[in-house]
Order: sequence, then structure tokens, then C-alpha cells
Amino acid sequence: MAEQEKINVLIVEDDPDFCFLIKDCLKKENDMTVCGTASSPAQALILAQAMGPDIVLIDLNLTASNLDGIQAAKMIRISTDAKVLILTAFENPQIITDACRRSFASGYIFKSQFSLLLETIRKTAGGHTPQEHLIASLILSELSPAEYSIFELLMGKDLKLQSSPKTIANQKNNLLKKLGLANQSELIHIFKGLTY
Repeated sequence: MAEQEKINVLIVEDDPDFCFLIKDCLKKENDMTVCGTASSPAQALILAQAMGPDIVLIDLNLTASNLDGIQAAKMIRISTDAKVLILTAFENPQIITDACRRSFASGYIFKSQFSLLLETIRKTAGGHTPQEHLIASLILSELSPAEYSIFELLMGKDLKLQSSPKTIANQKNNLLKKLGLANQSELIHIFKGLTY
């Protein structure tokens, strides 16, 4: 398989043993390459921007038990073309759902389901997965019907809205604030190609 066809993976994990295990596992695959490893949110963002990985595997807890991987994952999603897979020992559905929503992750893998890692990486790198669509739906379900119309408008859908330009501008600001995004470019970057 040609080098450029390989799936470039950045591993963000603060447990050196687990990081080694992932790296060792990926190195045995002909279609994958590890382009770097990071153990802190700051290091993860720098490497993701420098290396341009296809997939970033990121642990939810990188320094303490405060879920600092969420913000790092969000910054990586906004500032690169990488898809983010959250890797976690937490198996609480509420924590996982919330983390995926807040980070705009493309999916998640429980550390206890390590055997699914390679398949999940391949599917996520290959296109939009059902898990990714589900996460996008969860994010967008927080919007009011009016905000959702504005979302569709911002994503390029041709809508004839009855609201005044001022109301539309306010709703756009509310929508971006609710999603934790700075502007329309970030919105399009995160949601392009996903069906709603």
C-alpha cells in the first residue's frame, strides 16, 4: 500500500503503557501509521496542527480527572481536518455523550473494547459513520426550531425565512454561542458532509 494511502493517527494518551500498546497495535497494520504521540492537551494541539493526522485518538483525562481531553479535542476539530475518536475508560453513557457533544468528536471507543480499535479507526477515516451522525444529531437537538432553521441557512440551504435580518443575526449569534463556536466558518468545518 502506498505511503499516502495510509491512515495517519495521532495518539493522545498520558498513560505510557497504554500509549505503547496502541502504537504497537497500529504499527502492525499495513494501512496505518502513527504520526506522533502526545500526553498533554497543549502538546496534542501543536502536534495535530503540525502533523495533519487523519485520526486523533484522545483520552478524556490527560492530566487529572477533569476531562481536559474534551477541550483539546474540540480545538483539534476546529483547527484541523482530523477526525477525533475519544478513547476512554469511562463507561458512563452520560459522560461519553456529553464529551462527544462538547468536543465535536467523530466517535468514541471504550478502553475495555480495545479489539474494536482498528475497525473503528478504519471506518471513521473512510467516511461519516453512524456514530458520527448520531453525535451530530445530539449536538443539533439542543437547538430550537428557529435556531435549526438558521443552522440550515448557514450550512447553505436555500430557505426563505420570515424573520427580519436583525432577528436572523441575533439567532445566528445565539446558535454559535450555544454550540460553542466562534463563527460560521467553524460551523461549516465541523458539520460539512453530515446529514441532519
